[in-house]
Amino acid sequence: MKKAAFLFLLLATAVNLAGCWFIIGGAAGAAGAYVISKDSVEGNTDKPYDSLWDAALTVARIRGKIQQEDAIRGYIELAADSTLVKISLTKVTDATTRLKVSARKHHLPNLTLAEDVFVKIMDQSGR
Repeated sequence: MKKAAFLFLLLATAVNLAGCWFIIGGAAGAAGAYVISKDSVEGNTDKPYDSLWDAALTVARIRGKIQQEDAIRGYIELAADSTLVKISLTKVTDATTRLKVSARKHHLPNLTLAEDVFVKIMDQSGR
């Protein structure tokens, strides 16, 4: 039992030091898996770009004040809870879109907010 706990702790430490977490779960909706780095959450989904864009705008308007938006570049920047949040959408293929949400408060990562916005966009785009 102690050996298993030690191995788990060692693995968790190694992943944390690498600066990147790979999460698998249903919380991301159709993405199914997403990656958490130092200040951002990103994942690929088969949801249509337009649906994701509309969902991102809706969530951004609810969460804070939009400072910049560019539908062609797939970029939204907003201020939410004293945090600068950047949302970007990139068409990877005709059927796949990458959603990335980063959040920084006073130059420090705010992963809780980034993950919350990411999950809300994924949930909203499915409606």
